[in-house]
Amino acid sequence: MWTTLASIAAGLLAHQASAHGGAVNYTVGETWYPGYDPYGDLAMEDAAPWMPQRKWITNDPIFETTNHSLSCNAPGDPARVYIPISAGQNITAVYMSWVHTVGPMIAWMAYCDNETNDCETFESETGDWFKIGQKGLLDGSIETGEWFQKSFSRWDGSPSLWSEMVPRGLRAGRYLVRHEIISLHSANKPQFYPECAHLEVSSDGDEYPTQEYMVKIPGVWNMDQPEINIDIYSPDVSDLTVYNIPGPPVWTGASA
Repeated sequence: MWTTLASIAAGLLAHQASAHGGAVNYTVGETWYPGYDPYGDLAMEDAAPWMPQRKWITNDPIFETTNHSLSCNAPGDPARVYIPISAGQNITAVYMSWVHTVGPMIAWMAYCDNETNDCETFESETGDWFKIGQKGLLDGSIETGEWFQKSFSRWDGSPSLWSEMVPRGLRAGRYLVRHEIISLHSANKPQFYPECAHLEVSSDGDEYPTQEYMVKIPGVWNMDQPEINIDIYSPDVSDLTVYNIPGPPVWTGASA
């Protein structure tokens, strides 16, 4: 059974960890949907009939752009239920103890494109992923400026919240949603932090992104991309005030 936001503080206490971080819960409106605690009772979480998030077991980053776990983390086992959401609503990923400050944050969706539109039997690395939102450098320089990744962090123990809209008019169906943080604080050694959940989208529309918005994950990132293979401390990079988030454009769906 889902719970309301009034219960979120108590539930989040179980998810605090000592390093890095990840999306541990989701909210839609006033309803809270729990995710995995990689350092909690995994046997209980694996058996929980209410789990809408794909399994992940460590806060450690993924370093390789070709790692198959890049799509939905490791091991990425499918969830057992779906978060209900309407096209045009926001989904908020809830993080605890996020410590990094530099790099883009990108939200993706992929339609579970099999005969029964069943995300429980859908392999995430085969999906056609499209961006529904992204956050990057807000102000100042690449090395010392204000990134959204920095501004959304909370050092007082309260949750860090990242909201993006399921595009208006998106056709109804079952989808994966993927929240990805790319941390760039280590020179030429990007760190990837993805988590995925299952969504059941209701909609009156029939919009769907065209191929120019679609990518495979892994596949979208590589070490030939200067925005990925980057040294933010290099003199020719550190003072730049523009960071172009790589990958396809964001698909915004039908007009408001």
